Amino acid sequence: MPHTKSAEKALRQTEKRNARNRVAKKSVRTQIKKFLAALKEGTPEQKLAELKLCAKRLDKAAANRVIHPNAAARKKSQLAKMLNAPAPAPTAKK
Repeated sequence: MPHTKSAEKALRQTEKRNARNRVAKKSVRTQIKKFLAALKEGTPEQKLAELKLCAKRLDKAAANRVIHPNAAARKKSQLAKMLNAPAPAPTAKK
């Protein structure tokens, strides 16, 4: 436990920030999962809409320094590559 008043305040601030960061990270992870689900079985419009929401959540998290801006950019690039990847060719069954 903190011994000084300033340490007590620092602890309160840390707890508040941790809670806020947890919510933001959870929001990003949830949106990414929704995008991946839409990627498997969704219309092209739905896939694009989910990607845009992912990018928005990642940008907000990066703007508030919840995650590093480069990490957000990297994740957006990875998701866009997934969206633009060619669909696997159906294999012929004998």
